[in-house]
Formats: sequence, structure tokens, C-alpha cells
Amino acid sequence: MRVLWLANGINMVLDPLLIFGVGPFPELGVTGAGIATVVGRGTGVLFQLLVLCRSDGRLRVRARHMRLDPAVMWRLIRLSGTGTLQAFIGAASWIGTMRIVAVFGNEALAGYTVAIRVVLFVLLPAWGLGGAAATMVGQGLGAGDPDRAERAVWMAARVNLVLLGSAAVVFLVAAPAIVERFGMDGAAHAYAARCLRIVSCGFFFYAFGAVLTQAFNGAGDTWTPALLNLACYWCWELPLAWSLAVPVGLGADGVFVAVTTSFSLLTLLSVVLFRRGRRRRVVV
Repeated sequence: MRVLWLANGINMVLDPLLIFGVGPFPELGVTGAGIATVVGRGTGVLFQLLVLCRSDGRLRVRARHMRLDPAVMWRLIRLSGTGTLQAFIGAASWIGTMRIVAVFGNEALAGYTVAIRVVLFVLLPAWGLGGAAATMVGQGLGAGDPDRAERAVWMAARVNLVLLGSAAVVFLVAAPAIVERFGMDGAAHAYAARCLRIVSCGFFFYAFGAVLTQAFNGAGDTWTPALLNLACYWCWELPLAWSLAVPVGLGADGVFVAVTTSFSLLTLLSVVLFRRGRRRRVVV
């Protein structure tokens, strides 16, 4: 968390300075945004190395730890490969829905882009809670206590429901005012507001889905969430988005509805698989 505060804080400060050329800083435009990102993230990595190498840290990295261990490296690649697939499936689905929205004009695309940016920002704490749940699942299973692991998952899911549910209520009530802060007006403003309201309805379900899918990762089962993402986002969301938008005639609103239903389907399937695992006295 401290690394993210440092890296993103530097990025946020340098962005306007380098983009607009404030004071002694050159005006670099979009290039300035890229430089600010590199400086912020690079500083975060240096801070990570400092923490790992200091003598009083929880983890102390020494030169002897730098030796190559093919067995461990292969295991990391195998596990991270599936995690990478999970992220790729999710990111590609957003690009796919954006392509469908683009059919309905620049105003629809602009509104959808702004709304999804806001949605993704709100989902960051939800993903953070999912990561915390994954850690606690690993601890519980490692200690031979699957019941403790399960309790941690449901506790994190309830907290997530409060957070995302509160965000959903705010979006439902104040969506027009929120998108107006991004300088949007006219048709683009209307698309963005509708997108926020429709997609936020899925938050009440995704609060559980975001935690449960990460719980599988914490138990070492990275394939289950990858297949869930594939089924819900590629096999369900994208075909449904196109069907509702074009043949059914809902336009961009059909895409927004498809995103909401994919959140709900992901949660439903995650709950079923998670409970089935519980009956086997393990989480996965």
C-alpha cells in the first residue's frame, strides 16, 4: 500500500506539471503523462527494493537469494501464467464491449469510456478485498483450518457488499452530477449517466463475485477463476452485448445491461463452485 501511495502520488503530482508545463517544467503534453508514470512507478520499485534489502525488514533479501532456482521459477511461471490469462480475459472483454458501443457513434463511445473509467476506479477497493481474502484463504488452508479460510471469505464478501453497495446507491442517485465533472454534456453525458446507473446495479452481486474468484486463487486453484472469466465475459457478456445492442435494438444500453448481467452470472457460478468445494471440506 505504501508503494502504491508513493508511486501514484508522484504520478499525480508530475502529470499536470509535465503535461501543461507548470513553472520550470517543460510542456510535454501526452508525453509528459508517460514520463510521469515511468518516474512514479520507477520510484515505487526502488522503494520496494529498499524495503526488501534493509536489515530490519520482515523479508531480508541477500545476494545468496538471487541464485536461479529453475523448479521455483517454473512453478511461478505456471501459476502466474493462469493469473495473466485471467487479467487478459477481463481486459479484452472491456475492449470488446467498447468496440460494440463504437457502432453507435462518438457520443456513445465517449460516454461509455468515461463511465467505465469511473466504474473501474470504484472496483479497485473491491479487488483489494478480494486479494486480502485470497491471502487469508492461503493462511487458513496452510494452517489446516479450511473453516477459518471460509469464514474469512464470507467476511470479506460482506464488507465488499457494503462498499460496492454504497457506491451503487451513489451512482444511481448522482450519476448525472458525477459525469458532469468530466466536462461531458449532450448525448455523451446521457450515455455516461445511463451506463453508470445500469452497470452499478451489478455491484450488489459482484461484491461477492470479486471476493470468491480471488479465494480460488488463494487456494492455488488459478484455473477456476480463469475459466469463470472466460465463460462470463467472452462466452456470455460479449455475445449478449451484441445481441441486445443490434438485433434487439437497445443500442448502447444493451451493452450496459450485458455488463451488469455478466457480473451477476460470475457471482452465481462462483457461489455454486465455492459451496461445492466446502462440502469437500476444502475451499476449492
